[in-house]
Amino acid sequence: MGPTDFQRKRPNSFFNGSDGTGVRRMRNIRTLTGAQRIQWETDGYIVLEGALSQDEVAFFSDELDEVRKKPGYEPRPGELPRGHYGWVDHADDLNPDGFMDRRDLLTYHTAFRDLIDRPKVFDLIVDIMGPYILFSMSQAIVRASTDIFPGYTHTDGGEGLRRIRVTETSRPIAMKAMYLLSDVEGQDAGNFTVFPGSHLRRYPEDNSELTPHTPGAVQLEGKAGDCYLFSHALWHGPAPNHSGKGRKTLLYNYCQMFVRSYDLGQVPAYVGECTPRQRRLLGDLGYDFRPGSYFYVPEDQEEVIYGAAA
Repeated sequence: MGPTDFQRKRPNSFFNGSDGTGVRRMRNIRTLTGAQRIQWETDGYIVLEGALSQDEVAFFSDELDEVRKKPGYEPRPGELPRGHYGWVDHADDLNPDGFMDRRDLLTYHTAFRDLIDRPKVFDLIVDIMGPYILFSMSQAIVRASTDIFPGYTHTDGGEGLRRIRVTETSRPIAMKAMYLLSDVEGQDAGNFTVFPGSHLRRYPEDNSELTPHTPGAVQLEGKAGDCYLFSHALWHGPAPNHSGKGRKTLLYNYCQMFVRSYDLGQVPAYVGECTPRQRRLLGDLGYDFRPGSYFYVPEDQEEVIYGAAA
């Protein structure tokens, strides 16, 4: 089903936070449950089951099949330094179950933009991070089933941020929402792998190399539509995938406003098509940059972030 058909058939409230009549509703920001807050502070991640409907899963999965055929930012090992992405005509592997790592998804379809502040998920991000945040990056990853890839683990933010850790009571500097577009069952199926509690301390203490099979690693299972929220400081990464099928995911990163965006060097031109809250999350402060911007935020920041999605 193509995007046009999807938009025509989807209910009014599918992405836009409306009440089903097309009228956007004011809503209260949801907060973590007691159990979720304990898990976040203790383990550095939580799992939200059924964050996407099955129709949404199918839509985004189909979109990723099309995205890999289009130009965009992909890693270029051997051409660019580790962690950098370059512009390519299409993904190296055009097989829908083949490997893909695509950045900056928001230009491909408005649905990718609407996912920025999706109710229920975004509410919890704001509860965890507070209202002084930016949207930093979007990423689509397909982990191919292969005997070659051994998996790996890391922290987000590169070498510098790895040395900056938070306490149990601190807001995170950055965090991600990871949406599963594939069922992940059993072990070594491309599972999102975490080391619970590793966001709070130097880890590993003996400087040994961590892998998805190091003692203490937990390979999470999940259903398509589930969402993992996790801290930048948590050691995490993909397990090898021996499942016989590709594992598709979407990742959305959020950071405190004083942190540089991963994807965007400036406010993107498409913000004119976004809601006020999405524009703010994409760095549009309502005025041109001046010294102090993003450190000292607009007076209406809380109103915009805590307000309705429209």
